[in-house]
Amino acid sequence: MHRDLEEIASQALLLDVESRAALAKRLLDSLDELTPEENERLWAQEGARRFQQLKAGTATSTASEEVFARLESRNRR
Repeated sequence: MHRDLEEIASQALLLDVESRAALAKRLLDSLDELTPEENERLWAQEGARRFQQLKAGTATSTASEEVFARLESRNRR
């Protein structure tokens, strides 16, 4: 499946910007149809994936204070 996903993504990136935006909207809209159980399962998988990246040293963390400070500075612009 991963190979199919890469092929689809490569083809989608060849589309013009309007078509890519329409495709993105359709894909995002399809996520609204998830059941609460599916949503919970996907977030748990994502959390586990990120934790493994942190343990492996392939990702870094950012303190919440820094994240909120960045957001606040963006809102002031």
